[in-house]
Amino acid sequence: MNHFKLTWKNIVRRKSRFFFTLSAIAVGIASLVTLLSLGTGLETEIRKQANVLGAHLVVTPRGWCAYEQISVLTGETLPEAIPNEDMEKIAGIKGLTAIPYLVQRTALENQPVPLIGILPAKMKQFKNWKIGLGRYLLDEANVVIGFGIAKQFKMKLGDAISVRGQDFSISGILEEVGNRDDLAIYMDLSIAQKIYGVGDNVSFISVQVDDINQIDKYILEIQNVANVAVVSDKQLLKSVLAIVGTVGSALQMVAAVAILAAFFGIVNTMMTAIYERRREIGILQAVGAKKRTIFCLFLYESAIYGLLGGIVGVVVGFIFSYFAAPYIGQNEFTAFLGSEQSVQIFSVGITMKALLFSILVSALAGVYPARQACKLSPVEAISYE
Repeated sequence: MNHFKLTWKNIVRRKSRFFFTLSAIAVGIASLVTLLSLGTGLETEIRKQANVLGAHLVVTPRGWCAYEQISVLTGETLPEAIPNEDMEKIAGIKGLTAIPYLVQRTALENQPVPLIGILPAKMKQFKNWKIGLGRYLLDEANVVIGFGIAKQFKMKLGDAISVRGQDFSISGILEEVGNRDDLAIYMDLSIAQKIYGVGDNVSFISVQVDDINQIDKYILEIQNVANVAVVSDKQLLKSVLAIVGTVGSALQMVAAVAILAAFFGIVNTMMTAIYERRREIGILQAVGAKKRTIFCLFLYESAIYGLLGGIVGVVVGFIFSYFAAPYIGQNEFTAFLGSEQSVQIFSVGITMKALLFSILVSALAGVYPARQACKLSPVEAISYE
């Protein structure tokens, strides 16, 4: 007896039932794959941006919430609450380099883009930026833009950018670095402070220390000289990932509901199939098929539903996550997913997990119907009309 051939024949016998049962599984797995793909891409991008920040410590105003910590990595607008007086005190501590950021927003072609006020010379050395075109000049009349901004808005050297009614010329375009540094306009810090009317305040300060083993010492020194909060790069990363993980878990619970619905759909499909095929079950038993064989046939059937539904769900899930990422990335919390590059277009790990989970759930759904099929006596089954 060819078990696979018999199982496949039984599955496709009712094409409409086969289609709808398979669709239910595929929808549940697709939703799970989509969330896993976006979540994995988001976590990868968070780690990448934390490394790009290049800071051992991040100095923030006291009382910042998790949202603002996330914004340090995403480049979103941040409140300015650290005065220049505190900045100078921190910069005066021996053994560290302090780089201030004023993170604001402006618009190009009616689209919001980050504008970051910086100390030009210090930032260039800190980030090791290289100029792709033009020259690195930031003053009362000139700004520098990232490679991504130039590409997205088709901007070139000498083009004018208006910031709150004041025109600036693009003096240089940075070489592509492959991170969020490509997606901002850079202006001299003092000019940005004046235009945005924030006095001598900055949003946050990145700090590099000479001796990484003395991190705790530097944190205490900074807090002693200024009324600020200090978080290490590892603490910042851990905090952000914890929030992302909590949100991701909640969303995966939503996907689990769809998979649970598919579970009961398979149970219903298999129970219906048993009642329709009682006579066949009796004939199989009459020709010598053991109860274990009957059990395995129905278990194989439900597992195949899981395998096929899982394959369809994985494909649909990755496709959907690819196209959904740019739209999901339009809010601040998921700004890392502003482009499809940060999405796992295909992941062997996610694929294997999703397929195994789909097969396991479907096989479990087939256990009860398979047991019921085994309990039928040959006489009862053959006499069924």
